Amino acid sequence: MTRLRHPLVAVAVAAALTAPWVATFLTGAHVGIVAEVALSGVAILGASFLLAWGAETAEKDVPRAFAIAVLAVLAVAPEYAVDALYAWSAGAGGATAEACSALSSAQIEAQATPVAAACHDANLAIANMTGANRILIGIGWAGIAAFTVWRSFDTRDPAVVNREGWLGDAVQLNEDIATEITFLFLATAWAFAVPLGGGIDVLDTLLLVGLYVAYIGLVLKSDVEESEHTVGVPNYLQGWSLPWRPLAVLTLFGYSGAMIFIAVEPFAHGLEVIGLQNGIPEFFMIQWVAPLASESPELIVVAVLVNKARSTAGFNALISSKLNQWTLLIGTIAVVYSLALGSVGTLPFDARQSAEIWITAGQSFFALALLCNFEITIREAVVLFVLFLSQVLLEFALIRNLLELPITSHDLLLAYTAVYLVGGTLLFVKRRDSLHRLFGLASDAVRTAVGREPVYMEQAD
Repeated sequence: MTRLRHPLVAVAVAAALTAPWVATFLTGAHVGIVAEVALSGVAILGASFLLAWGAETAEKDVPRAFAIAVLAVLAVAPEYAVDALYAWSAGAGGATAEACSALSSAQIEAQATPVAAACHDANLAIANMTGANRILIGIGWAGIAAFTVWRSFDTRDPAVVNREGWLGDAVQLNEDIATEITFLFLATAWAFAVPLGGGIDVLDTLLLVGLYVAYIGLVLKSDVEESEHTVGVPNYLQGWSLPWRPLAVLTLFGYSGAMIFIAVEPFAHGLEVIGLQNGIPEFFMIQWVAPLASESPELIVVAVLVNKARSTAGFNALISSKLNQWTLLIGTIAVVYSLALGSVGTLPFDARQSAEIWITAGQSFFALALLCNFEITIREAVVLFVLFLSQVLLEFALIRNLLELPITSHDLLLAYTAVYLVGGTLLFVKRRDSLHRLFGLASDAVRTAVGREPVYMEQAD
């Protein structure tokens, strides 16, 4: 029994979960849609455990924020691949702003010509990106908060605070996350302006990618912290000497990243096919089902961390994922589009996708208002989830003509954007002292990184 409980046995079991899909992928065997979804889904599960263990082990040698940032990029890499595919098709097909504006919405939707099909792909690139971002907050942030409180009855997670009142229990976040939240706030503020430029252009790329590069440069200069909560596989691997420990980390990162990359696209595609066979519209599948599949590794990794009473690290990973999707993902799809186009261009999208970007930015704005005091209650998580789910269900009902409303789907998006903005603004006003502390802590982190003395904490003391 002792041997079965050895950490390397756990690694072997996780790797074994990926083996059937590896065999299917390498041999090119046709196993059918349902079997493909099952095998690739199990492979994602195994790879997610390996990825989580690699990130925790890496905390021994690199700043925790950087290890989590690497984890976040690897976990959502398939989302980049899916979006890049649509952006490339749009550029290769000549979907410029001028060409797309000369076509009617019906022509683009029907993909009546090669250019119309390219314009349709440009819209799908935006839909997939906005869907992924909203899922990460509406399901990821809200769901993990609830899961953390539920698991705390067994894990005794010190980050969970039990309070009286309806759904008053809260998950407290470490104030070190102020830097990530501040950078996400800046990216969100810029996102509201993206549709005003008629598409995603080189300026958006330079600013958003620049934000992420600045963030990575900042966290690389932070200190390496000893974790007191590492158990199981990471605890065992952290006991290895150099160079075996970093080699183990690189192996876990490399294998799990490759596995997620080759498994998520078939997993998402299989779900899309199953959905389309059951009458679910393509646009809805691309925006919601495919991103939900591609986000699954990230959610599994965070659930693993929470299960170890490491909810702070879990939320750090979620916020880091949102930051890299809200900066790198938007910026890089414009680069891919320009490469396919053969010149520097602007990835176009229609009015509907402008509204999708605005509601996504609005949701991010509201979620940041919830976290600016470094905690999230179950009540707030429920509100976040209900707003997300109700919009998706209403949109689906309108698309399927299951419900008649006096507004269009476009107007519905704008209405929810207004709700998010009003709610977020009221929260920021109410929590203005917390917001001031948030920005002060982030400013101190920047000053420390460039070798200057912190100001905010000294004034606070």
